[in-house]
Amino acid sequence: MKKLISKYNKIKKRIKERLRDFKKLRKAGDKDLFSELCFCILTPQSKAVYCDEAVRILKNRNLLFENNMPAIKNILKSLTRFHNKKAAYLVAASNAFMNNKKFDIKSKLNPRNIFKTREWLVRNIKGLGYKEASHFLRNIGLGKDIAILDTHILKNLKSFGVIKKIPGSITKRNYIDIEGKMREFSKKINIPLEELDLLLWSNETGFVFK
Repeated sequence: MKKLISKYNKIKKRIKERLRDFKKLRKAGDKDLFSELCFCILTPQSKAVYCDEAVRILKNRNLLFENNMPAIKNILKSLTRFHNKKAAYLVAASNAFMNNKKFDIKSKLNPRNIFKTREWLVRNIKGLGYKEASHFLRNIGLGKDIAILDTHILKNLKSFGVIKKIPGSITKRNYIDIEGKMREFSKKINIPLEELDLLLWSNETGFVFK
């Protein structure tokens, strides 16, 4: 625990800078927000840095908002796992936010009720579970009280005794339960939940990303 707090003190400035970057994105346009959503859809069982690269390529080639499944698959296949399924998710997500030929994602986000917004995302956007929806909300500056329970975070929570074991699969019920335990842990060590998430992620990977 002392090592964790010591590391936090060393990289706290970088963590806070990253969170400020996320909050800036909240004011971005709908298409920039959608790009971040696509990144989160791609991340399951894939390296975050490669997913970020994939989104950058798709965006530069104007493919994020086109239903060009073959072209999207072709880019994803060398950068993410399950590229066929994820390409379909990206196209479906793009269609989900299209309203009368106008792309609209901001109207679905309620900063006053993040938990309700997360529920809407999980129910309506294919490829988003609680982890991915939480990831997206955090990355656009709306993640103050939610946790991103990926393998890196779960491994660290177990090592610090926050959870007894890493579940083989995570249902809504145990996601909320573990999230609550992580929230209590953050209060105990006096590190804000959104900062603790980045700290534990960097504790496993060696760097602060998103």
